[in-house]
Amino acid sequence: MISDIDSTISLHLNNEAQFLCFTLSSDENNDAELYGINIFKIREIIHYEGDVTETVGGNESIMLGFLTIRGESVPLIDVNRWLYFDPNNPNKDLSEASIKSDQNLVIVCEFSGCVVGLRIFAIKRIVHKSWGEISVGDKQGFNTGGKVSAITRFEQSRVVQILDVERMLVEAFPTMQELDQLKEQFVDAIRSDKLIFIAEDSQVAMHNLERIIDGLKLKYEAFPNGDALLKRLFTENMIDKVGAVITDLEMPVVSGFEVLKRIKADARTKHLPVIVNSSMSSESNKQLADSLHADGFVIKSHPHEIQELLQEYLRQ
Repeated sequence: MISDIDSTISLHLNNEAQFLCFTLSSDENNDAELYGINIFKIREIIHYEGDVTETVGGNESIMLGFLTIRGESVPLIDVNRWLYFDPNNPNKDLSEASIKSDQNLVIVCEFSGCVVGLRIFAIKRIVHKSWGEISVGDKQGFNTGGKVSAITRFEQSRVVQILDVERMLVEAFPTMQELDQLKEQFVDAIRSDKLIFIAEDSQVAMHNLERIIDGLKLKYEAFPNGDALLKRLFTENMIDKVGAVITDLEMPVVSGFEVLKRIKADARTKHLPVIVNSSMSSESNKQLADSLHADGFVIKSHPHEIQELLQEYLRQ
């Protein structure tokens, strides 16, 4: 247990990550698309043999129903159906896109404060990468776009597409976002000329943050990764213009933990409030962020908490 914790901390502090690689179809000829998810979002992998409680939606739904794991009811999402799901055409028949396997292989994940099961075809292996080896997703491959947040290499010849699980959650459970938007209607604008710097690689998460900051009548600059934010922050005469930094943890090139480390280690910027906004909602991630002097830790399914923290720090 102790060695596992040490390994986790080492990955984060060294700007590294591990991804579970999997396929959504047979890979006998090494020609299937490869996908990845951060191992820190994974609780377990199971072959599910019980009944699935079906939900309303049938062939149009990306959610197959609920399965029961040790007494816990867990929503089950068909990942391939989600890739072909178009929010502009929610009634499209997705049955042909279903995972075609009798194994019922499920990755049980925990992120953004939610537990979900992701139905896949097969596991390949775990890859260990520096965030510098990961690039921003090219938004290609699916007409709906934006479902791949980053890409990296599996060996030399194959690409791994890292999925935007925040978007998956919003599209599977749209009422979660609707509730947050309702809460955002009852906030007061903040009087401040300071800029908010945001580092976020998920389109959905960035859209949520932009909506919140626009509602607070604040100005901001947005960056697709931590490296771009740091370069901009440390340009001449910029630091004094910035009032707070909001950063994701999982990002290509430079991770959010690295952003936090560098800002708090530099005498010129250590006073800046840094708010971590992450779907990696485990207690160990919160504790590590605290140890690096983060000024707030917000789970991505609770974006209204960003408002409260900005109001606290910018009104001081």
